[in-house]
Amino acid sequence: MESSSFLTINDEQIELSQVVKYLQVSGKLNQFISDVLRQYILEQEIATRNDIDVSTALIEQSIIDFRLKNQLTDAEKFQAWLQNNGSDYATFYESVTFSFKLEKLKAVITEPKLPEYFIERKIYLDRVILSRIMVDNRELAEELHTQIEEGSSFEQLAKEYSLADEKTFNGMMGPISRGSLPDILRAPIDAVNPGQLIGPIELEGRFSLFRLEGIIPASLENNQLKQSLQTELFEKWIGEKIQNLTVKLQVN
Repeated sequence: MESSSFLTINDEQIELSQVVKYLQVSGKLNQFISDVLRQYILEQEIATRNDIDVSTALIEQSIIDFRLKNQLTDAEKFQAWLQNNGSDYATFYESVTFSFKLEKLKAVITEPKLPEYFIERKIYLDRVILSRIMVDNRELAEELHTQIEEGSSFEQLAKEYSLADEKTFNGMMGPISRGSLPDILRAPIDAVNPGQLIGPIELEGRFSLFRLEGIIPASLENNQLKQSLQTELFEKWIGEKIQNLTVKLQVN
């Protein structure tokens, strides 16, 4: 492939081969190629499907909304904004269209797989609410466990003894994804009911007592979780597509 000018800096033409060298030296060439392959996959897929059409009215309304939100209703201001962002109206219109089609493509690809994927992941997506008392030796942790079992206030002991930041909240920790818990803690949590103690458990050289306060089951009714799972599935799909490509770098 013949070398070609990629851009001009201070009247000096920078060849595409030089751009590639810059990316290699900076360690960014692989990411650059990955981004190109990703866009190639998406545009090829969008161009060959007939189930992701987007109405012209929706695109135009979206552009109007964008201009209103960003105070670009004046034609000259909008044109200046486009130029400052290295674009023009046709390119901007194409970008908005692409974003809508991309969301439709993501839905088409992921929605049939989403229920099964959710079931596979659910055990890690459920959240637990815990309270914790963290101390620096096992003997003290065991003594506090005994005191709580005998009726002492977990909350008061957390305030007095815990080394963790949440001591100011009576030891209460926020909802935690079950999947983010270390194995040494996840298994005991599965074996108790809300209100019961766990530990002492040694974590990172300190000893903690936990109390399970509650469980928040994951649900696809949670839009944020649903979108997160769709993104995971979509990126896996793209990754599989990229693995099946034959790619050759042809720059002298």
